[in-house]
Amino acid sequence: MATTDPSGAGQSRRDYQSVLNWIEKKIQPELTKGRVATYIPALARVPKSKFAMAVYGIDGSVAAIGDADEPFSIQSISKVFTLMMALRQMGTHLWQRVGREPSGNRFNSLVQLEYEKGIPRNPFINAGAHVVTDCVLAHEPKGRQAILQEMRLLAKNRKIYFDREVARSERETGHWNAAIAHFLKAHGNLRGDVDKVLDAYFHQCSIAMSCHDLARAGLFLANGGRDVGTGDAVTTAQRAKRINALMMTCGLYDAVGNFAFHVGIPAKSGVGGGILGIIPGVLTVAVWSPGLDGSGNSLAGVKALELFTTRIGKSVF
Repeated sequence: MATTDPSGAGQSRRDYQSVLNWIEKKIQPELTKGRVATYIPALARVPKSKFAMAVYGIDGSVAAIGDADEPFSIQSISKVFTLMMALRQMGTHLWQRVGREPSGNRFNSLVQLEYEKGIPRNPFINAGAHVVTDCVLAHEPKGRQAILQEMRLLAKNRKIYFDREVARSERETGHWNAAIAHFLKAHGNLRGDVDKVLDAYFHQCSIAMSCHDLARAGLFLANGGRDVGTGDAVTTAQRAKRINALMMTCGLYDAVGNFAFHVGIPAKSGVGGGILGIIPGVLTVAVWSPGLDGSGNSLAGVKALELFTTRIGKSVF
């Protein structure tokens, strides 16, 4: 079993690797469970047997298992990064258009949006992400390409790409998202062209990254908003804190309480089977397993993260 000092900073690469190796053996029975996301045809073809994890410490330690170099569609995990971009552009004015409370409902609920008169409950449900994407596009003349460029810079990988097949699948089957966007437009909370916002949203969800890429990209959230390699500010320490808080309370939709109970770290999931987790001041951990539970979160991924935080003896609680 890996050992840590009280701050977690002394965890070595070998210790993380031994923990991941242990998880890889323990998690195998879980890989046969769950269902891949069938409502997006391109995701339905991903083998359920895929599994990967990558850990990046702010001390420079790296560990990985499984298919950690294989790109997958990050889907809603992209919302963390567009939120960071929107906060950079708008600051606290963003919160006039989107809330900060857990939804308690499905991530694509129209009923809740109607009840709350077009103000999404938080930036991680689909309605909130549409508003955030609309805000980013209003300040970025390069549109969706600016989002892709941000991901390449954060992950330090210029080969990160839009999966065109996934984006096309999302566009062809995205009627519910279109309904949400038009509802927001009707309430005056979508300022740009609906089709352009949806196009950018579908493309940001289609971004293909590996667990290595994702863990690197999120590392600034574990390091007070700063790039671990250069020390440059990606965002302010306060905004990094706020984003982590929203991941903690809203990152896994209506399953967020159960995730906090069992895993205990800020995290954001996507229906592609990925989850990005943050242990502030210590590390990031990315996991990928396409089989989803009833809430749309990676079934084996959630279990793997529970094993990880339990084994290293660290969470935010």
